[in-house]
Amino acid sequence: MTVPEMQTLPEHNMATDSDEVPLNAIRVFVIIAREGSVTRAAHALGTTQSSVSRYLAVLQDYLGADLVERRGRRSALTEFGRLFANTVAEPLDTVCFTAKRMRRRTRPDANRLAVRTSFSTFAYSFLIPNLQAFSAEMGGVIVDVISSLSPPLSSDDYDILITRDLSVIEPADDWVLYNEQLVCVGSPNHVSGKGLSVLRSVPILTITSRPDILPTWLRAMNLSSKDIKPGARYDHNYLVLPAVMTGKCLLVAPEIVVSDLVRGRVLDVIPGSRTPSGMQCRAYALDRSNNPEIARAFCRWLVRLCKKAALAEAA
Repeated sequence: MTVPEMQTLPEHNMATDSDEVPLNAIRVFVIIAREGSVTRAAHALGTTQSSVSRYLAVLQDYLGADLVERRGRRSALTEFGRLFANTVAEPLDTVCFTAKRMRRRTRPDANRLAVRTSFSTFAYSFLIPNLQAFSAEMGGVIVDVISSLSPPLSSDDYDILITRDLSVIEPADDWVLYNEQLVCVGSPNHVSGKGLSVLRSVPILTITSRPDILPTWLRAMNLSSKDIKPGARYDHNYLVLPAVMTGKCLLVAPEIVVSDLVRGRVLDVIPGSRTPSGMQCRAYALDRSNNPEIARAFCRWLVRLCKKAALAEAA
């Protein structure tokens, strides 16, 4: 809660009965506690000292205890006042912050979208390099990209969610972007012209953010962990890609995140290593988006882009 947000507190209806909690008075008292005096609180709130004093009197009357005491020519919080301020300040901040985040803006930026994704590597290797094409197609729309693995909340500020395993708990239109295909790739120097037998001599790197990938791929290939040579461990695909491009190692990854590197002959797919993971990547355009039509247009554009990439991979 910032001070400017409190500058329009009404000065009427300050009296309260024993059942109604004087919320405005509590908000004013929190500012008194933070500023250290009634005078500085009045200045911070852009109101009069007498107005702040009246709010303080209402709250003290409601609580039945003094919150501020005189000490010579200065005033300070009482022990009860410090306890009350420390107890209510953080929840009050949370309420104000949440309300601000969930507020439907009346003047949306018609030229901006916020895209949230749980696929950092997908965003880095596939989505972001193509955003300029969407922006040009839509007359200069700016696309902000947010990467997060946390479950989305209704208070989060975004227009579109791109995910494989997170769910949206509010109204939204959704599209299937692609059915995930896994491939095993390596540097052409190490895998060109070779088959799955290379697994026994070249280590396979593992990704902690996708612990399902390697076991899923091994089952599909009718292999076990005894049939491969384990390699180093990395947090995310975007961290491991430089290693597999330059070192003597292999990587099992979603085909879409390595497709550009394969087409550029930076990496080669080991023949016979392609298999579906059983997972789908989806895009959700939230109904509460400030720009719902542009959000839906973005999702349709991304579906076309993913289909184009799938056709190139098949070729």
